Amino acid sequence: MKKLFLSVVLLSGAYVNAQDLHFSQTAQTPLLINPAAAGVYDGWERVIINHRNQWLGAGTQFMTTSIAADANFGKTRMNDKAHVGVGLMFYNDIGGDSRFGSQTGSLTVSGILPMGGSGHTLSAGIQGGFGSRKADFSDLTFTSQWNGSQYDQTIASGEANSANSFRYADASAGLYYVYDGGQSTFSRNNDFKFQLGIAGYHLNKPELKYATVTGDRLMRKFVAHTGVTADLPMRDMSIDGSVVQIIQGPHLESIFGMMLRYRFQDGTKITGNSQDAYFGFGTYYRLKDALIPSILVDWRGFKFGVSYDITVSSMRRAYGGGSLEFSLSYTDLNHALFKTRGRF
Repeated sequence: MKKLFLSVVLLSGAYVNAQDLHFSQTAQTPLLINPAAAGVYDGWERVIINHRNQWLGAGTQFMTTSIAADANFGKTRMNDKAHVGVGLMFYNDIGGDSRFGSQTGSLTVSGILPMGGSGHTLSAGIQGGFGSRKADFSDLTFTSQWNGSQYDQTIASGEANSANSFRYADASAGLYYVYDGGQSTFSRNNDFKFQLGIAGYHLNKPELKYATVTGDRLMRKFVAHTGVTADLPMRDMSIDGSVVQIIQGPHLESIFGMMLRYRFQDGTKITGNSQDAYFGFGTYYRLKDALIPSILVDWRGFKFGVSYDITVSSMRRAYGGGSLEFSLSYTDLNHALFKTRGRF
């Protein structure tokens, strides 16, 4: 019964979470949060892998894996001219006894405008791609298969064994603003960064062509997000706080929290021969759903994150575990102030 209940929840899109897949480590999924974030970061090229095992202990598996890569083109060594960001993203989301699956591939292009070399950057991005969905109901049990004492899968359920497999086109867009105070100072322990963005996903409301449902469409999703990273004066520590609000039809998802980062290796701000290295730990909260303890290691362009969703909602009655998530990214950080990048 537990497996059946969880499969029904997944297929119906019920509960507080929106229809889309989600990751708790939102800072490590920039293209899923805002298309305008493509190419907006310290560095030149970036690759990110995310993996989430949801509802541990549920007796069935719900797995989400994403890989994304983005780069900026035309960026100067001083980051003082307009340039372009380009990103590619693929994800696979599958789970439950029905093996309900969603796969998507997308291309993102952003226009990035540094404003006056003072650390202010504004970008706008568009994202287009294709998605597909499928399911197999052959391993599910239904009430019509109850023989009086137990469920018997040899009894015909009267239900279809699978849902239609179908593909759809998808379109999204966003705006993103970043202020990076570290670009205007050489002082140690004086960096400050502020981020603010809004985005809309599934703007064309793709039609979902399930076997028994017609006219169903993927609801538009709107995302607002902000974040602050600030060094603590006279300490090798900084705080990193963020808030993400997602609205998709009647569904709301709010994630907010803070991470304390300890710098265990100082980088060189001018030559760029070495980079700052951090260890971070903190807790985030998905409103009315889960507490999310998280750790992050940032070393030589690599970032490795681990988080665990501790379910605090009534959903905990359906299963005993939470959700485990990993992220790994690499960014080419050869971005020193006076380092030549090609002819730019």
